Parts: sequence; C-alpha cells; structure tokens
Amino acid sequence: MPRPRSEKARQSVLEAMRRALAADGYEAVTIEGLAESAEVSKQTIYRWWPSKAAILGEALLEGSLPGAEVSVPMTDDLGADLRAWFSAMSVGLARPEGVALARALIEVTAADPELGLVLNERLAAPIRDWVAERVARGRAAGDVRADVDAAAIADQFIAMASYSALIGQPLSAQRVEETVVRLLRGIGA
Repeated sequence: MPRPRSEKARQSVLEAMRRALAADGYEAVTIEGLAESAEVSKQTIYRWWPSKAAILGEALLEGSLPGAEVSVPMTDDLGADLRAWFSAMSVGLARPEGVALARALIEVTAADPELGLVLNERLAAPIRDWVAERVARGRAAGDVRADVDAAAIADQFIAMASYSALIGQPLSAQRVEETVVRLLRGIGA
C-alpha cells in the first residue's frame, strides 16, 4: 500500500537531513536547503517540526547513526579487546560524520532534552551491551573482579567516545594504551 503523500514528503525531508548531515555537517544544513532537496515548502517543514534540531533528531531516530556501528570481535585477551574497541571507536567517531553527529546531538539535546536523551541512549546501548558482555567474559576467565560495575565501565567508554568525536581527533595510541592500562588496573582480579 503506498504511503500517504504527506508521509512520503516527511520521509523525503528526513532523508534530505541525513544526506545533508553526511555531506556538509549539521552547521551547513538550512531549512531552505532541506525544503529544496525534499521538494516541499518551508511552511510544510515548519508545520511538522519546530526546528532544524527536531528534524535531525527524528532523522537519526529513524535512520542509522554514524559511529554506532563499532563492532569489535572478542578474544581471550581482555587488554587487546579494549585497545581494539577504543581504537576502532576513536577512528570512526573522528570522521567528519561522527564529529557532526556529536556536535548536532549537543544542539538537539539543548533544544529538546527528551529527544536528546533518547538519541544518546540509542548511541550508548551498543556500547553498554559490548562492555557488559566483555566484563562478563572477563569475570568468567578470572580477569575481572566480581564487583566490577559494567555500567560504570560503559560510562567511561561513552565519555571517551564522546570526547574523541567532539574534538574531531582519534585518540592517540598512547592515550588508548594509558586508558587500557589504568582500566585493567582498576578492574583486574
């Protein structure tokens, strides 16, 4: 069944936002440009969304999030897994689309705190899942203390990922190594 005309137009605006974000970054996105790209009027856009940030928020909720796809296979070496994760995440989020996303999330959160929480949770969930699984494996192997709070560790991962994206630079190998050494010292059995 075909979508109603307004739903097609709405999806067109959301897709235009995703394309514009990837191509030029959030700062360069304009309502006029979105309207032109989606072939709708500015009035139509403002009827559906109160701001550019609201469009971005919805576009990200319905689409993929750059940087959220960091996936690192787990091995028997906890330190190597942590180094691999921090390195992959850092490189991914330091790309222009990762930097644009991090900065746009700040604006979305400021404009609509509830939407910002939803988006930030969506970004954080894969990190929390990976950390919880890796901590559980570390406990089973005797590498991680039983009292280690996986959520607290995940928060550190998220903070490092956010920082890397905000500054637009991958973490150096030295920073990754120092982070992993300190983390292992803190959670080691």
